[in-house]
Amino acid sequence: MESLPEAVLIRILASIPAVDLVLACRLVCCQWKNLVDGAALWILKCQQEGLTGAESQENAENWQNFYFLSKKRKNLIKNPCGEEDLQHWGEVENGGDGWKIEELPGDFGKEFPSEEVNKYFVTSYEWCRKAQVIDLRAEGYWEELMDTTQPKVVVRDWYAGRSDAGCLYELCVKLLSENEDVLAEYKSETIAIPQDNDANWTEISHTFSNYGPGVRFVRFEHGGQDTLFWKGWYGIRVTNSSVTVEP
Repeated sequence: MESLPEAVLIRILASIPAVDLVLACRLVCCQWKNLVDGAALWILKCQQEGLTGAESQENAENWQNFYFLSKKRKNLIKNPCGEEDLQHWGEVENGGDGWKIEELPGDFGKEFPSEEVNKYFVTSYEWCRKAQVIDLRAEGYWEELMDTTQPKVVVRDWYAGRSDAGCLYELCVKLLSENEDVLAEYKSETIAIPQDNDANWTEISHTFSNYGPGVRFVRFEHGGQDTLFWKGWYGIRVTNSSVTVEP
């Protein structure tokens, strides 16, 4: 192995699972440690696994973090489309007749842009709110990563009204410390949708970056109501909510 050109050794190491590279291979010898800690190996693994398209990273640590974050990328919001009723949603405020889950497109509604989304949550004639708190460590995002690399936290939500009723919508997302102090916050304006609207689905998004050390939780809250105060479920419709941690 000592006689192998470094480029060949990098190709051999690139075939090994990433966790084994970090926990085992880098302990073999100084040469292997330097290669595992270097950029070339992780650039090659990203290319081999189709994790390309990002801007060029400036140092080896960024490439290794880019690889792991790309592999772990997933929606951290559970039950984002109401397939499990209100399961996983806490701090639920049920104004009026409360939250309801309906099938798309619903009365006086439009189909969602993605065929994978089949249901939505709908609000009533008084404010309805619901929230989820995401434990980043429990999801595998370790403290050093959040404090030093500070990967982007990307928040998305989709909302729509029904064409025969006006409604209101709000989104509020907070990055919280261990003690649940607010370290960063995004709060939308109160979005008013008029009666006789087109009922199209609209995406709202926000990206947290350079938020400083100490982030351990993400608190996602959204909600709304109708503006005509009709009994039933004529308020804002929400679905396909997401929180992702990205390179």
